[in-house]
Amino acid sequence: MASSITGVLTNIPYYIMAMLAFSLLIIIHELGHFALCKLNGVKVSEFSLGMGPKLFGIKGKETEYLIKAFPIGGYVKMEGEEGGSDDPRAFSNKTPLQKLSIVSAGAIMNLVLAVVLFAIVGGAKGYILPIIGEVSANGPAQKAGMQAGDEITKVNKVNIDRWDELINVIYASKGESMNIEVLRNSKVQKITLKPVKNEKEKTFMIGVRVSGVEKKLNLGESVVYGFDQTIDTAKQTFGFFGTLFKGKASADDVGGPISIIKISTKAAQSGVTTLLYFTALMSVQLGIFNVIPFPALDGGWIFMLLFEIITGKKLDDNKVGVINYIGFMILMAFMVVIIIKDIVSPLKF
Repeated sequence: MASSITGVLTNIPYYIMAMLAFSLLIIIHELGHFALCKLNGVKVSEFSLGMGPKLFGIKGKETEYLIKAFPIGGYVKMEGEEGGSDDPRAFSNKTPLQKLSIVSAGAIMNLVLAVVLFAIVGGAKGYILPIIGEVSANGPAQKAGMQAGDEITKVNKVNIDRWDELINVIYASKGESMNIEVLRNSKVQKITLKPVKNEKEKTFMIGVRVSGVEKKLNLGESVVYGFDQTIDTAKQTFGFFGTLFKGKASADDVGGPISIIKISTKAAQSGVTTLLYFTALMSVQLGIFNVIPFPALDGGWIFMLLFEIITGKKLDDNKVGVINYIGFMILMAFMVVIIIKDIVSPLKF
């Protein structure tokens, strides 16, 4: 009993770091909306971090800044967001382009945050080069003629600069044949092999271990790394959501706020750079999730506003408000289901 209490107390700083990282994602997202509201002259009555009952708030000139009980999201409440309004500063009275800039700003800010965090991690740690340290006996790599010391430069004619890029390509291969170019003794060798499935981890592999050789990055290279990692993560996230909507994803692949905090805590225990890297991953995923074209999400607004811009037809503000309200209720119900799933069947990591 005493040891378990000691363990909890020891982990408190990591829980706090995890909560701060999760809160950062929400704050940055909502700040994007808030900043564009101000730039476009839209009145904001509430800026909330969290959902549910109010814990405390600070009343500004026209906006109340709130902290709510459940740290599962946040919102910027705009005048005229839920229907028509006579106030010239109402969201509903702005042009479609102004509205589009406001609703898309949250996701854009999440992507910007990801670039910054990935760049910081890249500058602090660099990245691991795709150089093979060990080849597993009787694995696809050994059978194809790969050797320790080989540097993988291309897979299916796509340049490979980092070890994580190689891993992502292998995971995404689904076991299909791969044409690989390696640099061996300053000469290019061409190799063809077929990844095999690791039944234990449910991923594909070619039977190699990393050498661990790292490349240190200057400022410019760190920024490029930040953009590259954000783009790669976005591609993977779109791929996952595609799998999810096709019904091919397992329930074990889906987690909610509780799982995110648990994983963030583990990341914090591994060091600040690991936590920053995980936070960047989450920031990309949050940004992309929000542009899904579903009512109450930013993507639902984006879809409707693009319809207005393309057709020149204005949608009825009150009907839009009702649609978004229904979408919000569905979204909250979905969140409750995810939280229950998090408690009953948490992600294994």
